[in-house]
Amino acid sequence: MDLYSFIRDVPDFPKPGILFKDITPLIESGEAFRAATNHFHEYAQGLKLDKIVAVESRGFIFGAPLADRLGIGIAVARKKGKLPFKTFSSSYALEYGTNTIEMHQDSIGSGERVLIIDDVLATGGTANATADLVRQLGGDIVGFAFLIELLFLHGHKQLGEKNVVSLLQY
Repeated sequence: MDLYSFIRDVPDFPKPGILFKDITPLIESGEAFRAATNHFHEYAQGLKLDKIVAVESRGFIFGAPLADRLGIGIAVARKKGKLPFKTFSSSYALEYGTNTIEMHQDSIGSGERVLIIDDVLATGGTANATADLVRQLGGDIVGFAFLIELLFLHGHKQLGEKNVVSLLQY
């Protein structure tokens, strides 16, 4: 299945000069969503994971079914102020601003093998900040998974030598 055909370009969103890759047509199609989830599952099966870390908010869409298929738990990385318990936080730069992400202090156990999943790898700021939080919690980052990678922003370099998969590349 050609997953590229389910990605819609939206010019000047969220601000002028940005060409936004809209994944909603993909997740609105049962067949395309299942195909993407199957690809993530194939990638993750051999990693011997203990937990998925899904990044707010679209990472939740792919992380939850993947964790269910693998029979493991899911931890969430959320924007500042969204989690009700004690958190660690990490700030990062986006291609169009800055943000802070948080995780509960008890969401990852020491030595747990973790896959971080999100919809888009752009500059790598969000993924790298999430990785910092996983390390603060004592987790072992086994890899990263993204639906889309924007190659021209070189976010892959921010993630070091970790195992990174992206289903679609622009």
